Amino acid sequence: MEFGIFLNGYLPGPASRDTECEHTMIFREMAYVQHADKFNWKYAWFGEHHSLTEYSHLSSPEVMMGYLAGRTERIHLSTGINNLSPRVNHPVRNAERAAFLDHVTEGRFEWGTGRGAGSHEIATFNILDKNSTKSEWDEVIREIPRMWEQRDYSFKGEHFTVPSPHNVLPKPYGIGHPPIWVACGNPGTFKTAGDLGIGAIAFNFEPIYALRGRIDAYKEAIVDCSEPVGQFKNDNVMMTNGVICLSNRERAREIAKTRGRGYLYSLVCLYHDTMPKPEYAPVWPTPPLDPPSTDAELDELIEAGWLLCGTPDEVCEQVEKYQTVGCDQVVFGLPNDGMPHEEVLEMIELFGTKVIPHFDTDPVHSTTHYRKNAKRRFADFAEPVPDLSVELLPTNAQIR
Repeated sequence: MEFGIFLNGYLPGPASRDTECEHTMIFREMAYVQHADKFNWKYAWFGEHHSLTEYSHLSSPEVMMGYLAGRTERIHLSTGINNLSPRVNHPVRNAERAAFLDHVTEGRFEWGTGRGAGSHEIATFNILDKNSTKSEWDEVIREIPRMWEQRDYSFKGEHFTVPSPHNVLPKPYGIGHPPIWVACGNPGTFKTAGDLGIGAIAFNFEPIYALRGRIDAYKEAIVDCSEPVGQFKNDNVMMTNGVICLSNRERAREIAKTRGRGYLYSLVCLYHDTMPKPEYAPVWPTPPLDPPSTDAELDELIEAGWLLCGTPDEVCEQVEKYQTVGCDQVVFGLPNDGMPHEEVLEMIELFGTKVIPHFDTDPVHSTTHYRKNAKRRFADFAEPVPDLSVELLPTNAQIR
């Protein structure tokens, strides 16, 4: 099992209206990635959200990843997610950016996809029917791999058109293309992901064992997938959750009992109206649910898998639940409510050195292994190629 961190540009409270605080938040979140790169973490995930005040001020993940590509060595940089609606991001632009990040990161980019957080976000782009983005995603996800291969790409579809042959550039770097993922906010999307042979990004807002049926549906579907949408199958379920892992057990549990924890979840319930939520869920500005007030209440939450909390030894035992239900990658949202910046850095190092080695003994990323099996699906050219030759090139031209 592999591990990652999730960055979302989270900026709660009045700070969300102060550009200096925004600036501090951006550089703190980038510092988490640079720190994680040194301590065995394999993945960093970056949200793409628009106009979601407090919840996410990260609207251009490709810019942050470009900055970090030159400041990290091993960690994979992943979109969680890129919006595939042509009304938000034209498919050609998504294909170009993903391929360009593949070059800039030298093969460390992972392409997570989806259709947006909900009605408020997509209304920024004059999309007033949140269900209309389902068929857009389904059309675009099948076309971008073709853009990465063909040199005379054209398409006339229901949601977008490239009317005449164009060579979408650059092409991905080296063998294959970036691993493809999709956000699974609804149960049915798990099977869809498996049917298409792409990774599933899951969000854990319920007891961990409640997800077993969805993960099983994904695993059964991907085994039966004979024609993945890309050049290879990315057999991966990624699950998000919260973690408080410190050498001081009492301090970790104190943070878990801090008033205000769960504020982020109240924003999730406000903005993510495409994702089912329980009746008791607090919707901002309703205050978060009261945190556990006793050790017994906290232990019940930990046992159910709502969060991980404690010393490295305790957290190791808690992580085993994720293996039991079939997760391939566990990712933690940072910063955790109630946890100061310096303790986040401490936790990244402690978890990376004391917990990760117990579960991840392969230095190579699973997605790197899968990418080695890439097989082209399309010819370079779909149309007849005219017989043209260029007689003179500049002397500094790279010729292969």
